[in-house]
Amino acid sequence: MLDELSMLLESHSQVVGRPDYLAAIIENNVLGKQTAATRKLTAQRLTELYALDSSVTLFRVMRRFWQDDEAGRPLLAVLCSLARDPLLRATAEPVLALSVGEELSRQRITDAIRTAVGDRLNDATLDKVVRNVSSSWTQSGHLQGRQRKFRQLVRATPLSTAYALLLGYLEGLRGGRLFETNWTRVLDAPPAELRSVAAEAKRLGGLDLKSASDVIDVGFTTVLTAQEIKDSRGTH
Repeated sequence: MLDELSMLLESHSQVVGRPDYLAAIIENNVLGKQTAATRKLTAQRLTELYALDSSVTLFRVMRRFWQDDEAGRPLLAVLCSLARDPLLRATAEPVLALSVGEELSRQRITDAIRTAVGDRLNDATLDKVVRNVSSSWTQSGHLQGRQRKFRQLVRATPLSTAYALLLGYLEGLRGGRLFETNWTRVLDAPPAELRSVAAEAKRLGGLDLKSASDVIDVGFTTVLTAQEIKDSRGTH
């Protein structure tokens, strides 16, 4: 739902609360949906994927980075969605494991979802989920094509890199391990390259970075509260 998210955030240049976002979607119809039912469904789905709530760390930081990294918006959106949507997360491996130019097998996506949910989805619902997640990976830039989807590489931007590192940080990881997580894998770049990109993210205020030889220290005092930093230390 990259287009809908983009339109919604563009309609509010300042940070607002979830009720304001929901009112914009349902009452003001800033997304141009044709029916009230569709507006409510869109609001529900956007809330599930992104929270639309500044008290939620993942949304607040994504919203901040969104303003300063237009090129990285598709990656910011998919990273936030992956953190919040277990179905999308279940399909990451089949997509990210593809070689550049390799065609995505619909069956691999189906099997990944089946493994995650068992028999809880009937065939019609499963087919819809497969279409939706394939579209999500296309919007993020990892796939290209309409009916047939082929793998392509994305480009890690400074603040999308900072966001991927943040997700690992919130899980309790530190140092060089932050550059070798499932989150940074989404960026299609090796750790050495991501370290260089992270240095630019530091300049933009996306993170704290100290490096000496092979030792690297990454922090997020610029975007996290003291309580959030404390909570992340107790994750592992």
